[in-house]
Amino acid sequence: MYLGAHIGIADGLAEAPAKGHSLGCEAIQIFSKSPQVWESTPIPEASARAFHEAVEREGLKATAIHHGYLANLASPKKPALGRSRRVFLDEVRRAELLGVDGLIFHPGAHMGDGVEAGVARIAESVNLAIEATPGFKVRLLLENAAGQGSAMGRSFGELAGILGKVEDRSRVGITLDTCHLLASGLDFRTEPTYGALVDRLETEIGTREVRAFHLNDAKEELGSHRDRHENIGAGRIGLEGFRPLVIDPRWAAVPGYLETPLGEDDYGAYERDLAALRSVQSGSAASPLVVPPPASRRRVSTKPKGGTP
Repeated sequence: MYLGAHIGIADGLAEAPAKGHSLGCEAIQIFSKSPQVWESTPIPEASARAFHEAVEREGLKATAIHHGYLANLASPKKPALGRSRRVFLDEVRRAELLGVDGLIFHPGAHMGDGVEAGVARIAESVNLAIEATPGFKVRLLLENAAGQGSAMGRSFGELAGILGKVEDRSRVGITLDTCHLLASGLDFRTEPTYGALVDRLETEIGTREVRAFHLNDAKEELGSHRDRHENIGAGRIGLEGFRPLVIDPRWAAVPGYLETPLGEDDYGAYERDLAALRSVQSGSAASPLVVPPPASRRRVSTKPKGGTP
């Protein structure tokens, strides 16, 4: 697995690859704009070229954009759905301009309208974006959900239902978030549970559809349905819980992006988390990390750093 992290673009798109490389990233994920806004200014072609060149110069093996948080491609409300589809299409175009491998997005929430209706609207949204962008290479990656509220993608079955309705399967895939897996009730922390999970994934979706991972420990227990990320080894997954995943040869050429909390030392948490994951990749981690009691731990931010181009 190519290990990487979500890197902010507040200092400019072209600075993100160098920052990621300096932290030990083999791959980086970014926002193409602030995730909390609907519209943003277009990316200048010069900025896109500079980003391309920086990715090549730093030798990164994979790149991705994470879609913003406002769009809901499963919304039953026509105005909201129309606006979500427009901003999604814009993100697809921004991702293609930057030349990233994947655009990772949350499928959306059906808001009480039911899973079947939600699946249909998401698939239609994806189909419309693909029809409007013939010849694009960026792959659109649905992210699994923790199971909160009416969020779609909480199970392999829901993800498979969406993918099954996409007309051009060569343009889509999935991203699996480890915190979301645990929160949704899917265990993978031991060799037997991991094996069972991969067997289920192969049966319901196909392991070939997994194009990226979000590597996050979880603050809450198995089946909590709460999306609360924790640093690697400091949560309910634990350092050893990541071992079966990060050493699996199926994912040798698949990126895994950290979205773990950052503290007062800027990206220091990412450096520690990457080192922890590499220790289990190499087999040098003899035991789980010792985590200090909650009261003694530093206050951290749980949101990836954003920014504008």
